[in-house]
Formats: sequence, structure tokens, C-alpha cells
Amino acid sequence: MAVVSAPSGAALVLVYQTGVSTSGAPITKQRTLNNIVYNASNQAVYEAAHAIFGLSEYTLLDVYFRRTDELTNEA
Repeated sequence: MAVVSAPSGAALVLVYQTGVSTSGAPITKQRTLNNIVYNASNQAVYEAAHAIFGLSEYTLLDVYFRRTDELTNEA
């Protein structure tokens, strides 16, 4: 039995800072954009994330490109 994987989706996850707490720690939030092209290059996704946040008042802290594969057992 072989397990095979097939692309099932991709998402862009953006972590950004919305402020600073009274103790000085950054206050962060996260947004997920689904239905990203699975085979998009890392460079293109990174640049898109920064282009989106170039229009925002918030500071972009982290960019994640989350790809999901479906695993099936070929019996």
C-alpha cells in the first residue's frame, strides 16, 4: 500500500502588529487569505503580502505560506 499526496489548497497567513500593550509587548493579529495558487512561488507570495500591507496602517511581522496536501492510501 502506498500513500500518495495531492495538492488540496494553499493559504497566505499574515501576522501583523496593531499596537503595544501597557507592558510594552506587541499586540498582534493574524489574517488568513485562502485560495492562494498552490504552485505560486515563495517570492511571489512574499511580495504580495508586503504589497497588501503597504496599504495598511499596521506593521507586517510574519508571512506564512501554508500549503495543504491530501493523503490517500492507494490499495
